[in-house]
Amino acid sequence: MTTADLREDGAAPPVDPDYPVTPVPRSARRGVVSISVVLIGFTVFAPTLMAGASIGVGFPFSEFLLVLLVGSAVLGAYVAAIGFLGARTGLTTVVMSRYTFGTVGSKVVSLLLGGTQVGWYGVAVGSIGQMTALAFGWESGWAPALVMIGVSALMMFTALYGYEGMYWVSLVSTPLILILAFWITGMALGEVGGIGGLFAIAPTTTLTWAAAVTTVVGTFASAGTQAANWTRFARRGRDAVTASAMGFVIGNGLMVFFGAVSALAFGEGDFTTLLLSMGMIGWGLFFLFGNLWKSNADAAYAFGVAGAEIANSTRKGPFIMVGVAIGTVLALLGVEGHIVGYLSLLGVFIPPLGGVLIGDWIARWRSGQPELSTLSEKLRWQALVPYVLGCVVAWVSNRYGLGIAPLNGIVVALVLAWVLGVRAARR
Repeated sequence: MTTADLREDGAAPPVDPDYPVTPVPRSARRGVVSISVVLIGFTVFAPTLMAGASIGVGFPFSEFLLVLLVGSAVLGAYVAAIGFLGARTGLTTVVMSRYTFGTVGSKVVSLLLGGTQVGWYGVAVGSIGQMTALAFGWESGWAPALVMIGVSALMMFTALYGYEGMYWVSLVSTPLILILAFWITGMALGEVGGIGGLFAIAPTTTLTWAAAVTTVVGTFASAGTQAANWTRFARRGRDAVTASAMGFVIGNGLMVFFGAVSALAFGEGDFTTLLLSMGMIGWGLFFLFGNLWKSNADAAYAFGVAGAEIANSTRKGPFIMVGVAIGTVLALLGVEGHIVGYLSLLGVFIPPLGGVLIGDWIARWRSGQPELSTLSEKLRWQALVPYVLGCVVAWVSNRYGLGIAPLNGIVVALVLAWVLGVRAARR
């Protein structure tokens, strides 16, 4: 019996329909199409285009496609595993961590995952303000500041509506963005003389396979660790796996592909910059807003449920509003020019968390989990040690270019957590 099964569907209506700290009951579960819409909307993310651009110019096109296939398969398998756990338990990633890291250790996980999302939220809001100012030639500071505050409020209200709000935003905006992306890609193919011309382009830079695959995996390895926040609404584990593949293999893979083709044809992988350079300001800003609106709403939702976990609150709303306020202030202070590298480094330290959760679940919880209220361990060293060692391996791998850094960290953390979990279960 799973944790979600232990909840009575006939109980009193929830305080928060998104169930931030309790299992999603069966009556609130959604089908595979609904979960897929949300996850594709999450991964159709403009900055991923730049990752594709950096890889596309480093390989012959046929080899780039192999890199994309391998990277997407690794990322998809990892996120599908996290997504499966979300569907089985009905819990967010941070609440699941109570079983693995303990009821106090989970607060560290929430701070790490929630804090990172607040930082990225500020970076995205700041980018919108700066790009809008660039598009319209604004020189004063107040106009982009008003844009930042306005779009931040819009993102906050979307997140406050929870799963339902993100579903409808994704359902409307994602097809429009994909149509625009396919249109630009069509223009790019015309620019290089068709698909044959694309395969004839020689690389202009050098890039190792390890670095390229790490880039593909790294685009969403960090955010994918929180995929359970949305797949916990799936009716079945296989629905979560299918939706994760749709989002993190197809959705993310398409964005990497689009960025690579655009970079090869136009020397510019960022569609917003490309459209603005063509004088298509309206389309450029639509592409930017549409992408970051839904992605940032997901980020706000993530730090909202992380805050609820820390405070053990049944409401996510107050934590969304506090996080949005902090993120907006960071944006107004120009955070996007200062901490992107730091936040990217966290992409090395977050994936091992997912490895620990998966390993511990396989070792101790795959047959079912007890009620959250029965958990008594405050801090589990059997989870902390694998996490720290997974981070060390990921950091060393990233520093010296050894294999796929996020994957190395995940594998080490998963195996150690599984071994220690089995030993703990036998006592």
